[in-house]
Amino acid sequence: MPELPEVEVLARHLRPALTGKTIRAVVVRRNRVLYPTSSARFKKALAGAKFLGLQRRGKYLLFELRRAGSRENFFLLGHLGMTGRMFLAPKNEPLPKHAAVMLELGAKNFIYEDTRYFGRLTLDVSAIEKLGPEPWDNNFTPEMFHRALKSSRQPVKVKLLDQTLVTGVGNIYASEALFRAGISPRRAANRLTLVQAENLLRCVREVLQAAIDCGSTIPLNFSAHQSDGLFYYGRAVGAGDFYTERLLVYDRAGKPCVQCGAPIRRIVQAARSTFFCAYCQKG
Repeated sequence: MPELPEVEVLARHLRPALTGKTIRAVVVRRNRVLYPTSSARFKKALAGAKFLGLQRRGKYLLFELRRAGSRENFFLLGHLGMTGRMFLAPKNEPLPKHAAVMLELGAKNFIYEDTRYFGRLTLDVSAIEKLGPEPWDNNFTPEMFHRALKSSRQPVKVKLLDQTLVTGVGNIYASEALFRAGISPRRAANRLTLVQAENLLRCVREVLQAAIDCGSTIPLNFSAHQSDGLFYYGRAVGAGDFYTERLLVYDRAGKPCVQCGAPIRRIVQAARSTFFCAYCQKG
C-alpha cells in the first residue's frame, strides 16, 4: 500500500499539473470510491470548479478547489488505497478498465484508477481530523514521541502503524526504520527509552526522506494503460529493482542482512508482515 513517500511524490507531480485547471465534466464509474459522498453531490460540486492547490496530509491527498462566482474554497480528499493510481492522460485516450472517476480538464483528463476500489475520492475530509503529527512537524519532539510510546504496551512495530501517533508511516517504512534504529519490532512501545525513541524518530524521518528523494527521480507521465505493478508510478530508466534500490529488510525474508549477514526473518504482527534481523535488532 502506498505510504507517505509515494503520496508525497505523487502530490509534487500533480500539483503543478492541476493548479489553475477547471473541471469541465465529471464522470463517475464506481460510486463506492466517493463514499460517503453521493454521485449527484460529487458531480454538482466539482463541475465548473477550479483546482487551486494540492497538499499531502499523512497518506491522503487534499485537493483545494473553488467554484466560479464563489468566495469559499472546498476540499476533495483522495486516498490511493492498495491499488489506486491518479494521473493525467490525453483527452482522446480511452479510459482504463478500472477507471473509477474521470475529470475532464480540457486537453487532458484527470483519472483516478483503482483495480480493487479500496481507495477514496470524496468530499468527506473528516478522516484527516484524527491524524497525528507529520513526521517533520517542528513541534513534534522526541520527548512528545517518547511520551506517546509510553502509553502503549503494543509491540513498537504495531504502534508505529497507528496514524494518531505519527501519520504517514506504514508497514514498509516501519520495518525499515526499526532496522536502522536497531530496535526489535517485538519490543513493547512503552519499554523504549528516551534515547531509543529519539533515535527511532530520527530513523523514521531519514527513511521517509530517502524514499521521497528516490521516488522523485521516477517519471509519472505514463499512459493510462501502462502498469508495472509499482503502485502509481513507472520505473526510472536504468534503475535497479525497486526493493534492492530502496529497502534493506522489507520483503527480504531469508536473504542475508546487509549489516551482519544473518538471514532476515519474517513474522506476522497485527495481521501484517514484519521483516527484521534478529541479531541487529535486539530486545
